[in-house]
Amino acid sequence: MSKKIAVLTGAGISTSAGIPDFRGPDGVWTKHPDQTSVYDLDLFMSDKQAREYSWHWQKESPVWRAQPGVAHKALARLEKAGLLVLLATQNFDALHEKAGNSDQVIVNLHGTIGTSHCMKCGQEYQTADIMDRLDEEPDPHCHKRMPYQGNMPCDGIIKTDVVYFGQALPEGAMEKSMRLVTGADEFWVIGSTLEVFPAASLVPVASQAGVPITIMNLGRTQYDSLATRLIHEPIETALPQLVDETISANQEAA
Repeated sequence: MSKKIAVLTGAGISTSAGIPDFRGPDGVWTKHPDQTSVYDLDLFMSDKQAREYSWHWQKESPVWRAQPGVAHKALARLEKAGLLVLLATQNFDALHEKAGNSDQVIVNLHGTIGTSHCMKCGQEYQTADIMDRLDEEPDPHCHKRMPYQGNMPCDGIIKTDVVYFGQALPEGAMEKSMRLVTGADEFWVIGSTLEVFPAASLVPVASQAGVPITIMNLGRTQYDSLATRLIHEPIETALPQLVDETISANQEAA
């Protein structure tokens, strides 16, 4: 029977693909604390100039332009091998989707930049389509026709599906993650400082359930003492190696 592996990823897996983190020593918000405002929900909803700046900043950000690295692709291989039951991520860069992981396993704890929604009627948009038209419409509004309003456009504010400050996590995201972590044979934490909650709470939850924990991070975390295995090597080399070893071991045991 195949092993069931649950994974939590943080900024470290994406820094290996060229995306700077936000809160690290060289993080975007460490160097430019004023830029946290691009993800301030109240400001975004109330100020047209703030919305235009937020959209422009996100389009120019490495988050939007980045491509998945070898570490992301390794987790896609793990799913293809039938071993990955959960890929909960604190990242909103949509790189796991781009690498080939499916919606069956991905839980975007902090949302995703890949899709956007109208804050008024709920219409979904592909963010790439909005970015393509940003020069013509720097403050994107919803164009969905509303039959009960004389077929006029909804005209609601469109926002990316990133979880902004002041906004709750996606409904059911933590509950699903906790259920799959506690039912897994192993729990891997990849590139997370485990400082941001509630995502970090998955580690003590796994520990209390008796699930062996692997923490792969260059720096130390507050939950290192709960780990069965600590890996302090570069993620872009260590994770593909761990995935390949795990797949091989599972094939031998089958």
